[in-house]
Amino acid sequence: MTDGSGSTGIVREIGVNTWVWTSPLTTQHLGDLADRARGFGFGLLELPVENPGDWDPATAAEVLAGSGMGARIVGAMGPGRDLIDPLYRADTQDYLRHCVDVALAVGSPTVAGPLTAATGRVWRMDAGERSRVVETLREALRPVADYAAERSVTLAVEPLNRYETSIINTVDQALEALDPLLDRGIGLALDSYHLNIEERPPAAAIRAAGDHCKVVQVCGNDRGPVGGDHTDWDAFFDALDDIAYAGPLTVESFTADNDTIAVAASIWRPLAPSQDELARASAEFLTDHQRRRASGADGDSGKGGDSVADGAFGTDGDSADWAAKRTAKEQQ
Repeated sequence: MTDGSGSTGIVREIGVNTWVWTSPLTTQHLGDLADRARGFGFGLLELPVENPGDWDPATAAEVLAGSGMGARIVGAMGPGRDLIDPLYRADTQDYLRHCVDVALAVGSPTVAGPLTAATGRVWRMDAGERSRVVETLREALRPVADYAAERSVTLAVEPLNRYETSIINTVDQALEALDPLLDRGIGLALDSYHLNIEERPPAAAIRAAGDHCKVVQVCGNDRGPVGGDHTDWDAFFDALDDIAYAGPLTVESFTADNDTIAVAASIWRPLAPSQDELARASAEFLTDHQRRRASGADGDSGKGGDSVADGAFGTDGDSADWAAKRTAKEQQ
């Protein structure tokens, strides 16, 4: 997309999920993480609500304001959160309403996440069962969507890859399942990691989502830093430009230091020399790549090799070792 002046692309604010460093988030982590993220160049924090009460929304609002940071809220669909199973439905609806209240308190226009069933709950469904599950999902989401819409908050439902859910894996499935509720308190959250696994190609899926896309999360195709991976970032950004998505891009990756989150996200190995390096390299790539696009600079900066993050691990110490090992492996 161009504006006729040779420049291309919308420059979006960038944010980072606190899951990069810690799980669960607590009030005592907020100040340090806000300052750390701001130092890397991020403009907002994505705050997970794993358990109500882990962190105080009023304190978070004050801390973020003091650091000049914005906020986005994400839900965490852990064990026992399920809109399909009648045993857990009412409690899950209450949890989602709580997330909406938290979003209001910190100034987030969205609550994003796989707001259907517990992450990791998978089973085979024939067409008849899928139809029944979709109808159950719609009816269970409807009152929560109304609650959100009345407060000008959007529940952005995230398609997950096939290994993490059986319900909504693709944008097409999301559009079909959520159709009666879209723009009535419900939108879509698109994550580059899941798009890479489930969509052929991801850019077409982004365009299919259109203005229903309310949240975009990014990471490398391996859940590591953005940039230096095989993702075609130019195609990704072109698609976002085409649907006029002007919201933030939030980096979502995970620490392996917490057993629960590591198992849920299948984080079995380090994804960067350190979590700080993962955040820093991602911020550098997103900032540089968007600047290049906006200025109309030439080059293949979005296709892995010619990216800022590609050399981001070659600075010193462990970073240099990491880069050397990767180079040696690529030359084998």
